[in-house]
Amino acid sequence: MKQMWNDKPYHSLDYHLKSLFGEKVYKLAIDGGFTCPNRDGTLGSRGCIFCSVGGSGDFAASRDLSINEQIARGKELLQNKNTGSRYIAYFQAFTNTYAPVSRLRKLYMAAVMHPDIAAIAIGTRPDCLGDDVLDLLCEINAIKPVIVELGLQTIHEKTAQFIRRGYPLSVFDEAVRNLKNLHIETVAHTIIGLPGESVSAMLETADYLASMKIDGIKPQLLHVLEGTDLAGVYREKPFHILTEEEYIDILIQVIEISHPDTVIHRLTGDGPKRLLIAPLWSGYKKKVLNDIHHAFKVQNTWQGRNCRKEYL
Repeated sequence: MKQMWNDKPYHSLDYHLKSLFGEKVYKLAIDGGFTCPNRDGTLGSRGCIFCSVGGSGDFAASRDLSINEQIARGKELLQNKNTGSRYIAYFQAFTNTYAPVSRLRKLYMAAVMHPDIAAIAIGTRPDCLGDDVLDLLCEINAIKPVIVELGLQTIHEKTAQFIRRGYPLSVFDEAVRNLKNLHIETVAHTIIGLPGESVSAMLETADYLASMKIDGIKPQLLHVLEGTDLAGVYREKPFHILTEEEYIDILIQVIEISHPDTVIHRLTGDGPKRLLIAPLWSGYKKKVLNDIHHAFKVQNTWQGRNCRKEYL
């Protein structure tokens, strides 16, 4: 009999956070005013090929507000939801360790010392985790839990070059090792549906992360957003965009492959509707989530976690 997490056949983020904090905890998107080495000329000037002008922080509050003001604004947006009394401050937009440690300390401490903040989550690149940054994260982690989210997207170098990721897989591996040694929870972002990748290639990325026993994965459906270079590629030479049925089938396989201790941080993502070019079906997130959960219930092939291999 397969293990269930709050009646779900996967280790959900909701279950994980309730286990840690004893209540439902929501993330508050924070914009720390960062840029990215893939945008400021260090590695490139146009960012990853799929990245929006908001640097994946399209739902964060204005960077012109202080951290406390952004937290207050985020709480206002969630006031009609069934939340607990505490939140996670999610430094989301661009590369959130890409600054001098003195500046990082000021921003992180403002969040971590807020009485309503239970933990902080930091979205970043694995090539922006120098020893001084790791020391700071270790210090903050001793005060309140730190979750580091790394933009991996794929393990395949050909695809990584196409999306202009800007670092080899070995850099990701080293970052995960360093964070694990510091007992800092580590999450990998992956994209399902990248141009040129077969289903087998997508599952190889999931299998690789399972073998690492990564703490969490954050699968993302590929979105083509207005203002990205991917949009130009798509218009000039349209590539296959996954249907909802295809995406759900691959996603379930990804979750089946994942290590049973790995937390599934999301089942899909949603880009701003005003920017979404494709797939248009992804703009109806509630329906998509309902369809995913329905597929879990009806798929006769679901045999529980680790159907492909055992991880010791």
